[in-house]
Amino acid sequence: MTDTAPAFEPERILEALDRHGVDYVLIGSLATYLQGSPLPTLDVDVTPAPTPNNFERLSKALFELEARVRTDGAIALTFSDSARSLMSVEMWNLTTKFGDLDIAQMPAGTSGYPDLTRDARALVLSGRRVRVASLADIIRSKDAAGRAKDQLALPVLRELLAREKAP
Repeated sequence: MTDTAPAFEPERILEALDRHGVDYVLIGSLATYLQGSPLPTLDVDVTPAPTPNNFERLSKALFELEARVRTDGAIALTFSDSARSLMSVEMWNLTTKFGDLDIAQMPAGTSGYPDLTRDARALVLSGRRVRVASLADIIRSKDAAGRAKDQLALPVLRELLAREKAP
């Protein structure tokens, strides 16, 4: 893997996760985009099921994806992607050979995977079924995170949710 930014190919990231049997919920801007948001994204955000076996599968997928820790500098750092090390950190900001991948065990405003799967929906991306967090859950999380970029997205997402709920 080079230190230049790879082309963003979210389908390839999700394909690797699926190939290794990783159980996850897609969250973040890609999840909202798949539900009709016009806002662009440049990364894949997931919340994995919090089991040791699932983190073993995630570790194998990350190895295949040549994942490295994403930094503000030009160099991505190698890291131990063992299941144990993955489980010990709540948030990973990674770069892969197909673009950026963020792994959040406990997204802001949620209690993690069990919470997010409750209202998740199955959508199709490039012929692959993907479990996607509901717009309401993503809005709740972005609102709780309080980041400037999330606050800018919230009016669009709330409008999208209102249209979804309208008769």
